[in-house]
Amino acid sequence: MDALTVTRTVTVQHAQGLHARPAELIAKQALKFLAEIELGHERHRVDCKSILNILTLGATQGTVLVLTARGEDAEQAVEALARLVESDFPEQAPLTEKIQQPENAR
Repeated sequence: MDALTVTRTVTVQHAQGLHARPAELIAKQALKFLAEIELGHERHRVDCKSILNILTLGATQGTVLVLTARGEDAEQAVEALARLVESDFPEQAPLTEKIQQPENAR
């Protein structure tokens, strides 16, 4: 039996495009699936499980990308990743806010 292939077009919504943080979130999400997952722009296609590969797309806000997954969980992978790419990638608090100062330093 042939592996299921699912393709979906998505548009980058994040104001700064796919910089390092969104690329990390995409790759981490993609790694949760067994399917082979690619993200493409024009003729450039990359492995969606690699932060560096995603960054090579140079995707800015409004860039239309093609998300393709092949494997038994392809549908779930494409749905989850499409939702993420089309979100505004809620940023986590800056690292300086996460570090708690020692009591005697305050």
